[in-house]
Amino acid sequence: MVKYKISIDENKCIGCGACAAVSKNFEILDGKSRVKKSQITDKDFKLNNEAANLCPVRAIKIEKI
Repeated sequence: MVKYKISIDENKCIGCGACAAVSKNFEILDGKSRVKKSQITDKDFKLNNEAANLCPVRAIKIEKI
């Protein structure tokens, strides 16, 4: 089972909410996106990757671990 780590660059994040609209793993707090579960498996990759791709400032990074 492949695992991934999700991180958000808070300096880039503009809090638009696109990620939270696509994946329940993201929420907007204090005007910035926050990831609820920073480590995911293949099962959750698709929606989280879609959320990352929708980010207009590319603040979300997903890496294999």
